[in-house]
Amino acid sequence: MRLLTLRTPAGNANGTVAVRQDGTTLTEIDGFADVGALLRTEGWEATAKAAAGATHPLEGADLAPVVPFPGKIICVGHNYRNHIKEMGRDIPEYPTLFAKYQESLIGPNDDLALPQESDTVDWEAELAVVIGKKGRRISEADAKDYIAGYSVLNDVSMRDYQFRTIQWLQGKTWEKSTPFGPALVTRDEFTAGPLMTSAVDGEVQQSTPTGDLVFTPEFLVSYISTIITLNPGDVIATGTPGGVGHAQDPKRYLQEGQILVTTIEGLGQLSNRVVKEA
Repeated sequence: MRLLTLRTPAGNANGTVAVRQDGTTLTEIDGFADVGALLRTEGWEATAKAAAGATHPLEGADLAPVVPFPGKIICVGHNYRNHIKEMGRDIPEYPTLFAKYQESLIGPNDDLALPQESDTVDWEAELAVVIGKKGRRISEADAKDYIAGYSVLNDVSMRDYQFRTIQWLQGKTWEKSTPFGPALVTRDEFTAGPLMTSAVDGEVQQSTPTGDLVFTPEFLVSYISTIITLNPGDVIATGTPGGVGHAQDPKRYLQEGQILVTTIEGLGQLSNRVVKEA
């Protein structure tokens, strides 16, 4: 099942509604403003499957971030061996964790804000895990049951700010910089493994199977839930593979007017034009 958050004049106060994708048709899930709100209700899967609300064409749909207001966005650094190598690091014993905030999220086709303060804006294609059930100290064996599904995210990073200190947050959560979507694909229809790519103006920069993770989604759910309760709609961004612009020689960064396309086979595609922030 594929679940999306659609912007529509008939939506809630935020102008959105949760929808189910059926081929080229989007069906409203009545009573739910977005996918995050749906996930926070008991029996959300059955509710989504039974939905029979108003319909909209997928083509031309104005899509919001699939979970627009997650309680937590927890990101993982250094989780693909080829990226660890290109950045000159050692394979980590434990996950490297940092956070993003919901203000950084944009929809799968929204403009990506290029800030006035940074000229080292880099791409980082990532597999996103979306939590579907509340849990604390979840065992790795049980972790799959707490995953609602998967989506595509690009952890766009302002490298100059990121490396000002040994803490990365200030380079990772700029407003309107993180494309997320287009859909949440439920866990019964996706397992980490298919190819993930990022391309800038049609030139492929990253291309790595999502199964090449140091720490699997199940391990990350278990590890993070040891520290803090995971709630429905929380997001875990599982890390980026090799091919980032900062590691190239010469270094390459996003420029105004470029198109950043992020794709994971079986999950979908983000396509975001880079626009100078006003």
